[in-house]
Amino acid sequence: MNTTTIPVQISSSALNYCYFRSSCSYFLSSSTFRKTLKSPTSNWRMTNFACLSADSNSDDVATSFSIKPKPKPWLVVGLGNPGKKYNGTRHNVGFEMVDAIAEAEGISMNSVSFKAMFGKGYIGKVPIILSKPQTFMNVSGESVGPMVSYYKIPLNQVLVIYDDLDLPFARLRLLPKGGHGGHNGMRSIIDHFKGNRDFPRLRIGIGRPPGKMDPASFVLRPFNKQEREELDMTLQGGLEAIRILLLEGFNKSATFVNSAKRLEQLS
Repeated sequence: MNTTTIPVQISSSALNYCYFRSSCSYFLSSSTFRKTLKSPTSNWRMTNFACLSADSNSDDVATSFSIKPKPKPWLVVGLGNPGKKYNGTRHNVGFEMVDAIAEAEGISMNSVSFKAMFGKGYIGKVPIILSKPQTFMNVSGESVGPMVSYYKIPLNQVLVIYDDLDLPFARLRLLPKGGHGGHNGMRSIIDHFKGNRDFPRLRIGIGRPPGKMDPASFVLRPFNKQEREELDMTLQGGLEAIRILLLEGFNKSATFVNSAKRLEQLS
């Protein structure tokens, strides 16, 4: 009987095992293998072939040698308007939330691409991209859409943070999906997602304008001293909510955000 030698190079890759598994029962019992195993220069001597025996379960083999795909990062986008004249205004609380995350997690925001200032890092072991679109609020989708497409980020891992006139000042609301609610930045993003609204959003309440003030003027007003103190506490709450979201999941984060106990925990 002719002995067939199977030229296989053992490595950590599961692909090699897939290649020779169908013939390994014969090969492991062959004289060629026994001679190779005894060789002092053999790379086979420390290899465990138990999982490749004839009666091995294929699922066990797949589990033993499966290659875990690299996890997709979360994209956390804070909405606002670029330029010093808009710093500290109500419409830019999304930018402030992203800055708070970057500072707390040691993420540099010096990169510029996709019409945005952005930075990459981790919260725990979860990869994250922080982004502040520089397109002006009403066309934020021109930045967010291409970034999501390039990094192939699932929409349920795209968190958009923005100001909300309909929430009481300094209140947070975390939702798994929804419409734009009249917010032009969100409208632009949904348009660039081809109408898909199934992505989470963190809304930061800025309150209603006083009297008959035009909302467009109100959102560009800065905060007074008392409001600034309240907002800083809210940003700390938002930071904790995002940590919980990435590390423990949406439901736990939403419970934290929407709980009346949140401010007590942070005070």
